[in-house]
Amino acid sequence: MFSRFKRTAAAICDMHLDRKFVWYMKNLFLSIFMLGLFTNLLRADEGLWIPMLLGELNEAEMQAMGMHLSADDIYDINHASLKDAVLIFGGGCTAEIVSDEGLVLTNYHCGYYNIQQHSSLEHDYLKDGFWAMTPEEELPNPGLTVTRLVRMEDVTAGILEGVSEDMTEKQRQSIIDKNSERIRKAAVKGTHYQALIKPFFYGNQYFLFVNEIFEDVRLVGAPPSNIGKFGGDTDNWVWPRHTGDFSVFRIYANENNEPASYAKTNRPYHPLKHFNISLKGVQEDDFTFVFGYPGSTEEYLPASAVDLRVHVENPIRINLRNKRLQIMEKYMKEDPKVRIQYSAKQARVANGWKKWIGEDLGIKKSHAIEHKEAGEERFGQWVKRKGMKYDGLLDKLNSVYQKQIKPVRDFNYFYESLYSVEAIRFARKFAALVEKSEDKNVPDKDIDALIDKLKSGGHAFFKDYYMPLDKDIFMAMMQEYAAQVPGEDMPPFVRLAKMIFQKNPQSLADKVYAKSIFTDEARLNRFLDTYSRKKAKKIKKDFFFRMQDALIAYYKEHILPPLQSLQQQSDSLMRIYMRAQMEMQTNKIFYPDANFTLRVSYGQVKSAVPADGHIYRYFTTLKGIMEKENPDIFDYVVEPKLKELYRNKDYGRYADKDGSLHVGFIANNHTTGGNSGSPVLDADGNLIGINFDRQWEGTMSDLNFDNALCRNITLDIRYCLFVIDKFAGDTRLIDEMDLIE
Repeated sequence: MFSRFKRTAAAICDMHLDRKFVWYMKNLFLSIFMLGLFTNLLRADEGLWIPMLLGELNEAEMQAMGMHLSADDIYDINHASLKDAVLIFGGGCTAEIVSDEGLVLTNYHCGYYNIQQHSSLEHDYLKDGFWAMTPEEELPNPGLTVTRLVRMEDVTAGILEGVSEDMTEKQRQSIIDKNSERIRKAAVKGTHYQALIKPFFYGNQYFLFVNEIFEDVRLVGAPPSNIGKFGGDTDNWVWPRHTGDFSVFRIYANENNEPASYAKTNRPYHPLKHFNISLKGVQEDDFTFVFGYPGSTEEYLPASAVDLRVHVENPIRINLRNKRLQIMEKYMKEDPKVRIQYSAKQARVANGWKKWIGEDLGIKKSHAIEHKEAGEERFGQWVKRKGMKYDGLLDKLNSVYQKQIKPVRDFNYFYESLYSVEAIRFARKFAALVEKSEDKNVPDKDIDALIDKLKSGGHAFFKDYYMPLDKDIFMAMMQEYAAQVPGEDMPPFVRLAKMIFQKNPQSLADKVYAKSIFTDEARLNRFLDTYSRKKAKKIKKDFFFRMQDALIAYYKEHILPPLQSLQQQSDSLMRIYMRAQMEMQTNKIFYPDANFTLRVSYGQVKSAVPADGHIYRYFTTLKGIMEKENPDIFDYVVEPKLKELYRNKDYGRYADKDGSLHVGFIANNHTTGGNSGSPVLDADGNLIGINFDRQWEGTMSDLNFDNALCRNITLDIRYCLFVIDKFAGDTRLIDEMDLIE
């Protein structure tokens, strides 16, 4: 459309005017046109865009906002492009390659589990940080992978081949599954790549993703928690933010520069592309874009689905996690060992808890439900005018979500209360041993192999387990489950336990934790060391095994079937509703919901006005860390070396033009979970920061993006480099990066 108007402007101006005046009029006309056009179209703050479609859908707008790149610079399968430097980190984060030696940056909270796994009282890397000063000191991380996208492809036609409108959902899915398997296998035949196919727009479109997965990823550096988690849960999901949320890893490959399992002979991976790093900083309204793997959004749901989230699901999850967090924090404050053991667990629980609180606040503040209801009213009027096949569609959808209230409630009380108890979840791992022991056709060697596996898993479990903490959580969750779940909705064994528990809670808890083989490593090992098939009876009699068995059986029989059935109904109706929305709004460019596939979002550095009388500046500085310091609160302890650097204003080349050291900044890029660790890039594609969070009320962007409230929070890359260089002194890492000053 833009090129057509540009040609029209040139034709009008060239008719009767001299060349100088023609030049003036051309630019005036285009300026007026661009102002009017992009006043309406510059909604780039919203959207999670598919990289291979940027040239078709987004390139012109991105360039009009200030980007100096082409779409091919960002995504190209024939030449190295920025997409080759963007990675899936582990199972739920993003990372970026920043050197020709496979050096990787991601968030501290993304690498937190691996840092915690290497930590002990003797080597407390959470408290003290970790820095490998030589390649030999870099630490392997079994099970950790990073994934590079080789290419993506629209395979909708092939996936839907043979599918017709008159099919049942089961028939439809059967054909889709067969087509998917055929296409997936053909895509990677004869290569070391892996492939997957994912639906978009609720199954109206399908894309193939061919990936290269690296298995040897080593920990290179991490700041102490007082930098990497500065502000803790209090500051989580909020702005202003002063968290140095980064960690450093390195990819290793074999002699052919291909993925390989860990081996001492592996060498640093040489990537097709790595990011240059800009030290120039950002200004308000600067163009930025985020390149990463957003996890999950549901932007196109009807109001009834959002209402279900806000008024049924979130209150249960928030309440139960709040109780667990209070218990965790009590014990973590009392014992340094428990703090190390439960740091990663507590962070996972707290992250969702606070996010859901912010999501509810944002939904209410932005009147998201009311806006969706107004949109649905317009949809209903459109359907009436057109006399179309979509008549009654919304009524069916709303009916399905209304029916989901009870199973959603039952699931969340099951999952977030009793099934969150560690002893109960650990006991679940022994179900296979019971089953195999009772099956005479299973050879003894298989039993022995399983016992060895359970011993190893038990050692890993008890390394980060503290029985008194778990006991208190059991008591709190048992009390809440008993109070909130009707007796008829409880498994019989749990009803019996409830009766005993209510008479004397402490006595029941003390008794079952003192006797169970699932609460003490020595007791478990004695049992497994002398295990024989007949001892399966003892496992089956254990309180926690009986509890998990009852809960899982009830879940499979009474919770899962209605929940699955209703979700399948809503998914199939949403596919039709999605298609209908597109037919109704033919002038709107729709972006697909996030599904942990590579996406681009773009916008501008922006201050925020979260509430009347509140204005949030777009950046924070090291000064704010000093202002927040509180030696009595672990989350606000400031490292002595950091204070010294601040007093001396020893910022090196990482200071901003204003002389201060910037820590973070905010922009209106659309992000979600999974974007943690994503590279935040400037107009030239240089790395300027690492995405790590969202403004609290803006967490509702998973359901409803509102430019007034939604801000992504980014660690200024200069603070990251300052910590590596001036604080840690690991200058070898700085030397291998390409810095632009």
